[in-house]
Amino acid sequence: MPNRRNAIAMVISAVMTASLALTGCSSGDGDGSSKNGTTTITFWQQKFEDYQQAWFKKQVDAFNAAQTKVKVNLQVVPADTWAQKLKAAQAAGSAPDVQTTNYGNINAAAANGELAELDGLLPASAFDDIKANVKSFVSANGKHYAYPMLVEPSTVLYYRTDLAQAAGLDPKSPPKTWAELITWAQKLTTSKVKGMTIASAAADLGWSSWGLQYNACGHLPVADDWSKANATDACYEQLLQFYKDLYQGGYMPKTPKVGYADGSPYGSGEVAMMAGGSWVVGQLKQTFPAMIAKTAVAPFPSMDGDATKPTATLGGWTLTVDAKSKSKQSAADFVNWLLAGDPSIMTDFFKASGYSKYTVRTSVDQALAGNADATSDPFMKVISDQVVPYGKQEPAYPWDIALAFGTAIESAMKNTASVPDALKKADSQINDVIKKQSLAGTQPQH
Repeated sequence: MPNRRNAIAMVISAVMTASLALTGCSSGDGDGSSKNGTTTITFWQQKFEDYQQAWFKKQVDAFNAAQTKVKVNLQVVPADTWAQKLKAAQAAGSAPDVQTTNYGNINAAAANGELAELDGLLPASAFDDIKANVKSFVSANGKHYAYPMLVEPSTVLYYRTDLAQAAGLDPKSPPKTWAELITWAQKLTTSKVKGMTIASAAADLGWSSWGLQYNACGHLPVADDWSKANATDACYEQLLQFYKDLYQGGYMPKTPKVGYADGSPYGSGEVAMMAGGSWVVGQLKQTFPAMIAKTAVAPFPSMDGDATKPTATLGGWTLTVDAKSKSKQSAADFVNWLLAGDPSIMTDFFKASGYSKYTVRTSVDQALAGNADATSDPFMKVISDQVVPYGKQEPAYPWDIALAFGTAIESAMKNTASVPDALKKADSQINDVIKKQSLAGTQPQH
C-alpha cells in the first residue's frame, strides 16, 4: 500500500493541519546548528513504506558523505503521531529545517507563515523542470513554497486481460466511455466474479471521485471563488447515474471488505476490473505478483470518451523548508540535491517504488525513457503518458465539502435518494459549510 494507505488519511491530515493554525516555526537545538564549521539541518520524514525509509536513509547518507560543511540529521516520524509531534515542536521552537509535506497542506502552511519561500533559495532551473500541470501544486500567490517529489494518480483502470478475452472482449481495446465500462462490467460479471470494483462509501467517494467530477462538469461542485455551491449542475446527474448503474446493476460488490485505496479485492481475484490509485501497482507487485501477467492498465474511461479530459487527481509529497530555520540556504541546498538535482537519484526512487509513483520533472522523465527497467515495466508508460499529464490537483477546500458530495453519490448509488434529490441536498450542505466557515473568497491563489 502507499503512504496514503487509506488515501483519505491524506485529506484528513490536510484538514487537521490547516485547522491547527500553527504558529510560525523556529529552529531549536540541533536544527540549523553549526559546530566546527559544519551546519547540521534536521529533516523530518513522515513514515512511508519500508522501501521509502531505506531509500531516504541511503540518499541522506550519500549526501552527508559528499559534504563537509552541511550534514543532515534524518528523523522518521510515524504518520499517526506526525501532526501532534510537529505542533509540539513548533510550539517549542524546535521544528525541523526540512520536512515532508503533502500537496494538500502547502497552501494553509504558507498562509500561516510556516514555510520558507524557495524562490531564490533554489535555482530557477529547478522550477522550470517541473511539469506544467504540477507547478501550481507547490505555489501560492505566485511564489514557490515546496519542491515536489512525486505524484500518485487517484484513479486508474485495472483489468484482467484473461477474463476479458474469455468474455469476448478485446483486451487491447479497453473501455473508453462510462457506457462502455458498464457494458464491460456486465459481461465480466459471473456467479464467482464481479465485473468491477469502485468506491461505494461516502468517505472514499468524497476524494476518489474528484477526477470524475472534473470529467463530468469541468469543475468541482463549488464555485472557483468558494462563494457558492454548484452541485446541482446537470452534468453531475450523469456522474451519479454512472455510479448508480454499476451498483444497482449488481456488477460490483455491495458490501466491500476494504476501502477504495486497497486493491486486494482485485489482487485476490474477486473482481475483474478495478478503479484504483496508481499505488495499487506496488501492492500487486508485492502481494499479488501472479496477477501482474494477466493485468493491464488504462486511463479510467471518461464520460464522452475524450482521453484528454481528467479522470484522476494527483496526490503526492514534497519537501518544504521551515520559515524560521536558521539555515534556510543549507536546507534548500539539500532539497535541491535530493529532488531537483541529478535525475538518477529520483530514477532510483521510482525503481524502488516498483514504478507505482510518478515523476514530476521533465528531466527525470527523459532519464526514465532511457532506463531499461522503466521501459520494460508493463504499467509505467501508460500511467505516465496517458494519466499523469491530464491529472488535476486535489482541491484545497475543507473536507466537509468533499464529504457532502461523496454522500450524494453514495445516496444515489444505494437508492436512498434520487439523483436530483441527492444533489440538491449536497448543494445545500456545501452552501452551509461555505457560510459557517466563511469560505467565500478564501480560495488559494497560484
